[in-house]
Amino acid sequence: MVLVLKKYYGQFSRWTAARFEKAKMTEHTFMIIVAIIIGILAGFSAIGIRWLIKTISNLSFPGNSTLLENIISAPWYWKIIIPAGGGLIVGPIIYFFAPEAKGHGVPEVMQALLQKGGKIRPRVAVIKALASAISIGTGGSVGREGPIVQIGSSLGSTLGQFFRVPTKRLKTLVGCGAAAGIAAAFNAPIAGALFAVEIILMDFAVAQFSPIVISSVMATVISHKFEGKFAAFHVPVYQYVSPYEIGFYFVLGAISGLAAYLFIKTLYVAEDYFDNKLKIPEYYKPAIGGVLIGLIAIEAPNVMGVGYGTINLALHGQLLWHVAFALLFIKILATSLTLGSGGSGGIFAPSLFMGAMLGLAFGATVHLAFPHITAEPGAYALVAMGGLVAGTTRAPITAIIIVFELTNDYQIILPLMVTCIISMIVSSKLTRESIYTLKLVLRNIGIREGAEINIMESIFVKDVYSKDFTPIYLNDNFNLIVNKVIQGRGREFPVVDKSLNIHGIISTDLVKDYLFERDTLSSILIAADIMIKKLETTSPDENCQAAIDKMRRCDYESIPVTENETSKKIIGMIRIKDIQEAYNIEVERRDITSTLASSITMTEKQPEVHFLEGYEIAEVFPPHSFVGKTIRELNIRQRFGVDILSIKNNEGETPEIIAIPDPNYMIRANDTLVVAGEVSKINVLKNLN
Repeated sequence: MVLVLKKYYGQFSRWTAARFEKAKMTEHTFMIIVAIIIGILAGFSAIGIRWLIKTISNLSFPGNSTLLENIISAPWYWKIIIPAGGGLIVGPIIYFFAPEAKGHGVPEVMQALLQKGGKIRPRVAVIKALASAISIGTGGSVGREGPIVQIGSSLGSTLGQFFRVPTKRLKTLVGCGAAAGIAAAFNAPIAGALFAVEIILMDFAVAQFSPIVISSVMATVISHKFEGKFAAFHVPVYQYVSPYEIGFYFVLGAISGLAAYLFIKTLYVAEDYFDNKLKIPEYYKPAIGGVLIGLIAIEAPNVMGVGYGTINLALHGQLLWHVAFALLFIKILATSLTLGSGGSGGIFAPSLFMGAMLGLAFGATVHLAFPHITAEPGAYALVAMGGLVAGTTRAPITAIIIVFELTNDYQIILPLMVTCIISMIVSSKLTRESIYTLKLVLRNIGIREGAEINIMESIFVKDVYSKDFTPIYLNDNFNLIVNKVIQGRGREFPVVDKSLNIHGIISTDLVKDYLFERDTLSSILIAADIMIKKLETTSPDENCQAAIDKMRRCDYESIPVTENETSKKIIGMIRIKDIQEAYNIEVERRDITSTLASSITMTEKQPEVHFLEGYEIAEVFPPHSFVGKTIRELNIRQRFGVDILSIKNNEGETPEIIAIPDPNYMIRANDTLVVAGEVSKINVLKNLN
């Protein structure tokens, strides 16, 4: 049955793609149409999951009052039984059907973009919606925004895979789904678009920003139509009483950063405990988390569920400041237990909850001390919501715009900008990773300074290092050292013997320390006396990421390159600037080749595409000598002067397109290589046996 469905799915997918091609639709028009569809689907999905959460909540805690009041009035044992029962249901659903639905969702989307080119299994949307609705509806201390983002991203990925778009465009469609999810959750279209580029795609220069905006707008339109303009919170009118208040917002930003750091650390301590130290089957762990949440809720029922009711109380100043302050820490613990034990839900709403509690407590304190120059506590609660989001996600622009769109009041911009930026700075000083990227790092998926480490690992030292370097010999006197440093390139200079064996490093900073005594030391000091013996070296066969790691360990901007790992003979220097330039070139090459490859992988009618005079993209069947060898072993670029853009794997019912294949990919007999280069060189490749 499954094979039959796959067969008809493939046939319908090819038929649909053919219809678009027959209509001679441009790629940009195609992307806009798909973005509209994604926005509409994500908007209805957001409405659906909210309805499902509300239904399960009403069944779990029945009554005639608000959900919070129903939870408060429920018997103590009911507060334990319901979340424990929800965990017993959620655990097996996630474990057996879609492990990606575990946790808060956004890191899983980021992982799919980095490792799978944006491919997310279609079932993830269904399982995530069901698991999150049960987790939240039965009292789990998580939010609904993360699930909506993951569901929207899954819809975008599924549509992209259905229409067989290339990897670069598939990532854009995933971003469309994420933007639509946030937009529908908060009725904030601008924030939705910025969330997609700032957090999900991690690229403000994304080429196709317009489809992301379109999806965000369409999701907001759907949300407005069915749930009104204020689906998230009942926001009071913001007050900014005095210019002197800005100083208090600086302090609020710093405290928000500390709270964000505490949340990040607590969450991952809980995850580490449940994942690695609690030795019971995975599908039972959410039930343990449910029991613990129930025990907490006996004394603090406000932390159960999404918590929007309590946030609204804080925004209107209807909570005591010491109660709000206590709820801040209780919410951190409750959310960490829910997600750490394997429950499903987001961290966006908990961050907003924590911010509201922190802001209310802080605002009440400063208003009591300075009543004439400060606003009511609710104003600080509203601003601190953005501060906590910025500190946990490291996305200050998104945090600022979300709160601004909630208020539509320009007065809030200055306090909001100050609080969010200071919070992000303090939080990032305490921990390098955000609440999203830390989860990727713990899975050995690295993203550093906006660069995907996988690209760095594909660039090798031998292709980047410079043979042009200035050696300093062991017996060079101080005057000669100074002259070489002044005339040489870079900040680090290798100290070598006559055979060019490395013995140490002299840096410009080290030379500066001795310059004041140059006249005295010129004939006394030699290089061997002042060189730093502790150093790092690299070899031509190492990748650039390993070289960067070594530079960071010794705080250098360049390190020596030796003949091999065991040799001390220096053959050049590799500098951080050269690596950055090589990285940018490689990223640009991949973008260009991926775009060019799409013109041939999205249609089977053109085996060749000419894009410059004398150059072409062509499909080539691999010669017999290629079969069974990896791209790295064949060294095709060096030997034949052509680039492999993508590979069509023809084993299954439907050919699989592998865009920008990994160097370790092994060529198979039934593969088709899509290559780019000079026509003459491609012809040589075609004629090989």
